[in-house]
Amino acid sequence: MIKTYRKKERVEAEQYDGSDEMVKKYHIRTNTVYKLDPENELFNETVPYQIETLEGWIELRLNYWIATGVDGEHWAIKDDIFKKSYAEVK
Repeated sequence: MIKTYRKKERVEAEQYDGSDEMVKKYHIRTNTVYKLDPENELFNETVPYQIETLEGWIELRLNYWIATGVDGEHWAIKDDIFKKSYAEVK
């Protein structure tokens, strides 16, 4: 039988703005180049921002939210998903 659950822990979050301060605070990689084809530079891809998560490095974009969990881990959340999933605690 399917039951409904809600998360019990609180997370801290702030919206990523691309500032040097946030890059330093979250150890964000900038302008990472992936060589999709080492022989042809046309097939290289540059990812502007990446953040390290428990699952490895993932893409981070401007206006995504960076959430910090109870053990200090970080993850990125798209703005529309964040607004549907989280509410500010007063």
